[in-house]
Amino acid sequence: MSTAYGLLGRKLPYSFSPRIHGMLGNESYGLIELSEDELDVFMKKKEFMGINVTIPYKQAVIPYLDELSERAAYIGAVNTVVKRPDGSLFGDNTDYLGMRYMASSAGISIKGARVLILGSGGTSLTARKLCEDEGAKSVDIISRKGPLDYKEALKKKDTELIVNTTPLGTYPENEGCPIDINAFPKLTSVMDVIYNPRRTRLIMEAQRLGLKNASGLRMLIAQAKYAHEEFFDTSLPDSVIEDIYKELKNELMNISLIGMPGSGKTTVAKELSRLTGKSFYDMDERVEQKAGMSIPEIFARYGEKYFRDLEHEACCELSRLTGAVIATGGGVVLRDDNMIELRQNGPVVFVERELERLAMGGRPLSKDREALKRIYAERIDKYHSYADLEIRNDDSPTEAAESIKEALYEAADY
Repeated sequence: MSTAYGLLGRKLPYSFSPRIHGMLGNESYGLIELSEDELDVFMKKKEFMGINVTIPYKQAVIPYLDELSERAAYIGAVNTVVKRPDGSLFGDNTDYLGMRYMASSAGISIKGARVLILGSGGTSLTARKLCEDEGAKSVDIISRKGPLDYKEALKKKDTELIVNTTPLGTYPENEGCPIDINAFPKLTSVMDVIYNPRRTRLIMEAQRLGLKNASGLRMLIAQAKYAHEEFFDTSLPDSVIEDIYKELKNELMNISLIGMPGSGKTTVAKELSRLTGKSFYDMDERVEQKAGMSIPEIFARYGEKYFRDLEHEACCELSRLTGAVIATGGGVVLRDDNMIELRQNGPVVFVERELERLAMGGRPLSKDREALKRIYAERIDKYHSYADLEIRNDDSPTEAAESIKEALYEAADY
């Protein structure tokens, strides 16, 4: 495959890199998917001007390079290759710069910290170099193969910073989590290089515990910016990273609406879809498609548990999309796993409406006002606890949707 600039890897179906480099001004950037057998021919032909390199080739490309930067040589891994005017190949590691930006933008200080780095691949080597340069007090590399494995890691009770460089928790296997951070009483910060989903289970647990945390999207954008500078021998301000981050965050994030049955979630979601250009999905409709029957029929034939199991399947499918507006069923909050799934790729919005104004037709659990009050009492604390944003929908669904868009699109993060 011939391309002037691109990302070299084995499997790249979910990469954001072409989009990011396009936003940096490089419209010729593409994806270069090669098997190990094809790598040798590609690197020897040199039919490119500059490439980024990802798993599993960050170390495999080194023998083909004529010169390495000091940090790339020390780390032993390359993610940026530039062909010079004389045809020679220069290798650098801008992942290092991206990781440094990732930490500083989250206010995470490495100096003097006791650090656990999870994983032993190329990105782990980058993290170790950064921690050494920034003056970490100690650095331990944790790997399934040792010498320190995950069982031994749990004994490091004085750990203050954890850096995950493993793929555990990456889309589409979102449920993965490399370690239980509750085992570390002195932990203050968590970094996770994964960028899809936006918030891994590891990061969400760090947020729940009130720890400083940083996920991989800023690192991805920052390393791309620094690579772009090397490709074109130019200089860009770091503010470009935040500009791209905000635009990409708004483009990719899901917005999931929760709330009582009859609160108008579906209507507000459709308006929000129209306002943002995001695709609309109705979780109850997805459940009905799976079952081949209406929700009242599901309850009548098979009971609530069967319905909740189908709802969880639908929740997992929809939450792993990007750029979606999702209207959920009123009882989606009854399973914690549902909410973990929904929050991984975007904020959750609680749509509130006065109890007396909730619609009741076609809803098997809210048969009368007394039943509705019981459901409200059972769920209200969950709605509040899971919501990143709360919005009233007593009057105009359009106004409610506009308020959601304004609040979330202006936010630096979620």
